[in-house]
Amino acid sequence: MSYKIVVDSCGELTEEMKQSEHFVTASLEIEVDGYHIIDDATFDQKDFLRRVAAASECPKSSCPSPERYMEMYHCDAEHVYAVTLSAELSGSYNSAELGKNLYKEEYGEKQIHVFNSKSASVGETLIALKIAECEEKQMSFEEIIKTVDAYIEEQHTYFVLETLETLKKNGRLTGIKAMMATALNIKPVMGSTPIGSICQLGQGRGMKKAIEKMVAQVKKDAIRPEEKILAITHCNCPERAEDMKKMVQEQMKVKDIIVLDTAGISSMYAADGGVILVV
Repeated sequence: MSYKIVVDSCGELTEEMKQSEHFVTASLEIEVDGYHIIDDATFDQKDFLRRVAAASECPKSSCPSPERYMEMYHCDAEHVYAVTLSAELSGSYNSAELGKNLYKEEYGEKQIHVFNSKSASVGETLIALKIAECEEKQMSFEEIIKTVDAYIEEQHTYFVLETLETLKKNGRLTGIKAMMATALNIKPVMGSTPIGSICQLGQGRGMKKAIEKMVAQVKKDAIRPEEKILAITHCNCPERAEDMKKMVQEQMKVKDIIVLDTAGISSMYAADGGVILVV
């Protein structure tokens, strides 16, 4: 059965995924002080971080239009899936759902399913890989939806950032008490809730301590980690990501670990030096 997986650009693709005909990216867009960026293969992280550092205003993002999703669903594949940013954090999920309705009005019936990742960044990557794994096992469309939904329910997302300013200013931290003890270099350990919003899990003095606490939390929460791929993504701090990978390997057994650089939207929210971990 032929299949296609549309991942919004908050989800980073591995090199193998980029080479594969099964995965495509629906690009979000970013605005930094009037400068327009499309989050696709042309995204230049260093230039972006330089622009953000010099900007007088916080960067803003916009999701793909329903029409854009509709165009991406219009292909030869019999099964089409979309994986989007958490519906609690972005309009991308609603846009992908509207695109499905538009497709049906325009072209008729097709097996299309939109997954709300309830996550972001490499959380979406892992969900897309899970869909592909199910397709390769030749499971039915309905079975795949059921299996992937169960996988999403068990998935946890964690992150430690140098700054939460962009998340805060763009209204992504609603309901979280102010925790910016910057003078003391306190770094909050953040995570996803079951519905896909953001919560605080703990904190540490400095990035190293906060990351140690995050990895301890990952170990505590993980459900059958030996059967799962753990993914790490970092914004302009490869050494930090490698240290995290070693820390995880020393403390728990996982099926595999992938480490990626943040694409545009994840770079915008993670900010310079931020790290995200999903399992």
